[in-house]
Amino acid sequence: MRRIDWYFDFISPYAYFALQRLSEFPADVEIRFRPILFAGLLKHWDHKGPAEIPPKRIWTYRSCTWWALQHGVPFQFLAAHPFNPLAYLRLAIAAGSTKTAIAAIFEALWTTGADPSDPTIIATLANQLGVDPAAISSSNVKDALRQNTEGAIVRNLFGVPTLDINGEAFWGLDAMDFALAYLANPAVLATDEMQRLTRLPITARRA
Repeated sequence: MRRIDWYFDFISPYAYFALQRLSEFPADVEIRFRPILFAGLLKHWDHKGPAEIPPKRIWTYRSCTWWALQHGVPFQFLAAHPFNPLAYLRLAIAAGSTKTAIAAIFEALWTTGADPSDPTIIATLANQLGVDPAAISSSNVKDALRQNTEGAIVRNLFGVPTLDINGEAFWGLDAMDFALAYLANPAVLATDEMQRLTRLPITARRA
């Protein structure tokens, strides 16, 4: 059985879209779901998220809405975004980080136009997933989320969603085909040109 890690945060609509495509991976591949705090990656790399740049925020929201329509994926943008995803990430971990639980949380957020700050959403999901609400704020769950996020940083991951396959990162919704190609033939990253790209010099830097 081959194993790969999928790092995600519920704050990302692209992660919701990418989840729809994970079923395309071969049957001998086990996908391990790793909820992480995207804001932790942004802080580590001193980088802004798409929703923190006003014109990029609007473009992203429109692009996601268009993409969902084009691909027939149920989707309705949240009532407010960005939002604090901690409770949802911890709920996923408390529910065992299973695909079923993660899909239920994504759907509750990204198909209903809900306000993610509404506490009844968490309560309803916890009941649906058979999770004791107290477990969401337990130290074990908090530690697991922190460890997942720190593990992503150690692996030099910088965004969500990201697939980690044999230490190679495939970031974003549009990297799914690339990831599938690599799984089928890891040599796609071993060509002279791919290796040259890792050594390109930097000749200009912003002050």
